[in-house]
Amino acid sequence: MIAIVVAASCVLAGVVVGGQLDGRITESKSVLDRSEPFAYSAQKLYAALSAADAAAATEYLSGGLETAAMRARYQQALADAAEALTDATLGATDHDTRTALAQISADLVAYTGQVESARANNRQGFAVGAAYFREASSLMQTSMLPSAERVYTGALAAVDRDQIGVGSLPIAGLVLLVIVLVLIAAGSLILIGRTNRQFNRGLIGAAIAVLLVIGWIAVANVFAASKVEQSRMEGTARFEKLANARVLTQKARTDETLQLISRGDVTAGEASFNDHVGQVSALLDQGPAAAADGVLKWVASHRDQVELYRGGDYQAAVAQAIGSDPSGSAAQFAVVETSLSDAIERTRATLRDDVSAAGARLAWSPTGTLVLMVIAAAAAVVGLWPRLKEFL
Repeated sequence: MIAIVVAASCVLAGVVVGGQLDGRITESKSVLDRSEPFAYSAQKLYAALSAADAAAATEYLSGGLETAAMRARYQQALADAAEALTDATLGATDHDTRTALAQISADLVAYTGQVESARANNRQGFAVGAAYFREASSLMQTSMLPSAERVYTGALAAVDRDQIGVGSLPIAGLVLLVIVLVLIAAGSLILIGRTNRQFNRGLIGAAIAVLLVIGWIAVANVFAASKVEQSRMEGTARFEKLANARVLTQKARTDETLQLISRGDVTAGEASFNDHVGQVSALLDQGPAAAADGVLKWVASHRDQVELYRGGDYQAAVAQAIGSDPSGSAAQFAVVETSLSDAIERTRATLRDDVSAAGARLAWSPTGTLVLMVIAAAAAVVGLWPRLKEFL
């Protein structure tokens, strides 16, 4: 009975522990193949929608005679949004996310139609063009971007959950291994009472194999958990901050241009712009130096724009906002946007490398654990065989 119970418990524990460790490796692959790419697509969708709105506002301010570069930026933002929307839809697994993405798709058609109506009226000098554009921007700010934000926030939370799963200990398996050690100890005590032999080499070998498995699991999980924590701090957390800063930058740019499109009191627009820029600055406390410097220069240019506008020089204010001056708002906004986009790509690479390394730390654990536990079972049977023969 001792031989059967110890051998069976060793094999059972080996299968359970191996399965749990294999699940951790599967989790790491899931992060790399599913949840992280989906979060990236959701972030790209959010940023592309914001960029499209900012680019459309810049186009409108040009008086309907936008430059080729302005038109290209708007069309590229729409193309990026459509691509990200397709990727996100393919990666969505729950009903709420698919519903939100479907609503964004429908709204995007309406948005582009309103922007083109605004553009056509603006070219003919009709004031109604501003109303069309405000309607389009309102749709973006009140429906499309909030929906994209919900998808993006949920996707990042899923990435974080999967990362935690990779580095978690296989508690059930460890409990079984401890039970196996208890059974081996109990079997040894029974043998001492029946045979007057102090030690059974087979059971000692089985106990050593089990202890090796526990040590292997502990060491492998410590290394894996370290890489997972690194991926969360230097990857997911930083990725979220940079992505939020990028979106807030786009919103601030839209605030800046909408002030000039409305041609009214800029008090509310200034409050929104300053709020968004303040949040960007807070998020960039440890961000790219180029982006932080660009924000400072952009704010200085924006102040000049507001002074010109309030002074009655509307055309000079427009030139300050969308002109080609390297120190102007458009140039500094481009510096901030490019810097944040590059930093996001680097952070994404760091996140994926760390998650991949965490999975690699566990690579041989399932097989090694199962082999050692089979060896433990065999050692128990071989060690008890001579005792069995004494009673046959």
